Amino acid sequence: MNLRNLLFAPLLAVTLALPAAGAEIIPISEISTFLNQLKTAKGRFTQINPDGTVSTGSLYIKRPGRMRFDYDQPDPALVIAGGGTVAIFDRKSNEPPQQFPLKRTPLSVILARNVDLNTANMITDHRADDLTTTITAQDPENPEIGSIELVFTEGPVELRQWVITDQDNNKTTVILGDMEFGVPLQASLFSVPLEIEKLKINR
Repeated sequence: MNLRNLLFAPLLAVTLALPAAGAEIIPISEISTFLNQLKTAKGRFTQINPDGTVSTGSLYIKRPGRMRFDYDQPDPALVIAGGGTVAIFDRKSNEPPQQFPLKRTPLSVILARNVDLNTANMITDHRADDLTTTITAQDPENPEIGSIELVFTEGPVELRQWVITDQDNNKTTVILGDMEFGVPLQASLFSVPLEIEKLKINR
C-alpha cells in the first residue's frame, strides 16, 4: 500500500449504516458548536483504499490539533497528527515517517483550537438528504491545500464520516464507527518524536 495515499486516496462508493428517519439540514452554527465541544474521542474507523481494499483501525482525537489512526495488522501504517505535524509511519520499514505540516492538510479545519465554520469562504457546500447533512470546508487562507467534506446526522449532532480532497483532487473516505466522547487520552498517543523513538527501540 502506498502510505502517501492513506490520507489522500481516491474515493470509492460507500454505503453507511445510518438512521432511517428523515433529517432536516443542520445549521452551520450547530456543527461549529459540536466540533468545538468535541475535546476527546476514540472509536473504530473504516477506510476505503485506492486499490479497492478496506483498512480498519482505531481512531483517537484530542482537540486541538491531535489525532491518531492506528491501523489493524497486517497493515503497517500509523498516522499521527500532533505538535503541528502529520506523520505517516510504516512500521515495517526502517525509513523515517513521512511528515507534513498539519496546517497544510484539510484536517486542520476540524482540529483547529476554535472552529468557526461561518468564517468567510470556509464553507463551499452545505446540503442535506433524508439521512444526513454534509458540509464541505476549506482553509480560506490556504484553499489550494484541498478541502474536507464532513457528514453529520442529527438528534444529537454526530460526525459520521469525512472525505478529504487534496490539492491534486485525490480523495479518501474515513467512516466512523461508534465513538466514545470525553474519554481520557494520554498525550503520548499523539507524540511524533516519541513514536519515532519507540520504533527505533523495537527494530
